[in-house]
Amino acid sequence: MNQKDIFRACAIVMCISGFIILFSTIYPLASYEWESAKKYPVLISPLVDEETASFKFSSKDYTQASNWFDGTQKEEFVSEDVKFFTISIPKLKIESATIAVGGEDLSKSLIQFPGTALPGKIGNSVIFGHSILPIFYDPKNYLAIFSILYKLEKKDLVYIDYDGISYKYEVEDMFEVKPDDIQILEQDSSSSYLTLVTCTPPGDPRKPKRLIVRARLVPADLSYANTRN
Repeated sequence: MNQKDIFRACAIVMCISGFIILFSTIYPLASYEWESAKKYPVLISPLVDEETASFKFSSKDYTQASNWFDGTQKEEFVSEDVKFFTISIPKLKIESATIAVGGEDLSKSLIQFPGTALPGKIGNSVIFGHSILPIFYDPKNYLAIFSILYKLEKKDLVYIDYDGISYKYEVEDMFEVKPDDIQILEQDSSSSYLTLVTCTPPGDPRKPKRLIVRARLVPADLSYANTRN
């Protein structure tokens, strides 16, 4: 093989490699958008003016939880008394992942939104987790831990271990919201809820939407939790 043939072969290999890299980046985003359009036909957004709402590429650091929802304050995430508990999601192979109550560095742990209910208590416990392209999913890497959160379905189970007690939650709803829609942080006194939140589509640098997974404490655990209040 002469030098010209070698250069031609190298060029072909580089073109193929470039196509594979481009495809592996774009396909997951396009595929997610296609599936989410069917799974979440309505983008819940009761607080947004549809005539003026727009999405722009942002330089925000989304490893900081305070940047996730417009209208939240960084000071809310500053805590001198950070506590921790853990979460396990068998379907996603997440086992005893750390959740920090307070603080906001999503590269080191999941984050419970300050002021939301503690696990097992009446109200809504809101947990943030980071996501990247699903092909890089790693249940032990907090930058990737919620990358395939969208694969959860109704009836899937989520386990929380808090203060020596294990609580079992069952997924009952999934939907998407815009960054303005902080009503997902609101409390609900009708039961004990767990809300899992991540940016979506996973890996999209614009971070245009938030995926919400809402789970409810199973009745047996709820009865036990109420006796502890």
